[in-house]
Amino acid sequence: MASSVSVLLALSLLFVTSHLYVSASYSPVPLVNGLAWNYYQSSCPKLETVVRKHLKKVFKKDVGQAAGLLRLHFHDCFVQGCDASVLLDGSASGPSEQQAPPNLSLRSKAFEIIDDLRKLVHDKCGRVVSCADLTALAARDSVHLSGGPDYGVPLGRRDGLNFATTLATLQNLPAPSSNADSLLTALATKNLDATDVVALSGGHTIGLSHCSSFSDRLYPSEDPTMDAEFAQDLKNICPPNSNNTTPQDVLTPDLFDNSYYVDLINRQGLFTSDQDLFTDTRTKDIVQSFASDQELFFEKFVIAMTKMGQLSVLAGNEGEIRADCSLRNANNPSFPASVVVDSDVESKSEL
Repeated sequence: MASSVSVLLALSLLFVTSHLYVSASYSPVPLVNGLAWNYYQSSCPKLETVVRKHLKKVFKKDVGQAAGLLRLHFHDCFVQGCDASVLLDGSASGPSEQQAPPNLSLRSKAFEIIDDLRKLVHDKCGRVVSCADLTALAARDSVHLSGGPDYGVPLGRRDGLNFATTLATLQNLPAPSSNADSLLTALATKNLDATDVVALSGGHTIGLSHCSSFSDRLYPSEDPTMDAEFAQDLKNICPPNSNNTTPQDVLTPDLFDNSYYVDLINRQGLFTSDQDLFTDTRTKDIVQSFASDQELFFEKFVIAMTKMGQLSVLAGNEGEIRADCSLRNANNPSFPASVVVDSDVESKSEL
């Protein structure tokens, strides 16, 4: 009996090991200076437990928030790097990144969730964890708790002191109407290759889209690359000038899986930037490989997320650890000036 249990345990461990797509110890993605897998081991050892526990509660009430948090991390990193600049409010110097057209559809609840996480973590550990790191962890847990892979997140990002301009935001966030060529060109400047681009696009396997983001494929005439029956279904949901929403993945809208790629093969991609991945010769084979092999998609998605999550990060003495994710410490009226000056002296009570 004991030997049978041992065999079952061994098989179970083998199964679990096979699903650890990219572990922290053996990630093929090198870390940038200042980041580490165990960055908060001493200052906030249960950080990731607190974040995941809270998000489990959030998603139990509304699983749709997972897509909002994942998208928030994307929109932060692609513009000015992963520095939580997308969380900053506007000021006299100009409108915030949130007010730029590509960010107007970001979920307001996603910003609230990050702020809730910030309060939970800072109450327990002191002001040691950046809003940028919390955004990265929330994106990872959004993926995993929706059925996707679990993976290590390198930490140690600092929060930026300034938000990007509207022009910079527009230039760095590809529009849904972008074709594969423009996507590949734009993301190549961020050292992301074709496999990374296709894998990151797989984030569209969860979440909703407003009709306005793809109405140009329906009116005044249908995009011939779109399945006709699918197009008619979308027209029923999205009459002209509609602000309705529809799932981005028609097969499993709340599950993080590879069905997004099956959608593309079936010509049921929602955006031009989605469907054209199955048209362009540089990306078509990658789409097909992900559609037929979910574990391969998960593996490449983790690699791409790890690369994206290190774009132009601030570390060491750069930036700051914000007391409020929406405000620079110097602009925070409830934050004592003496604490701003002494920003590197944090209280580090353990969880």
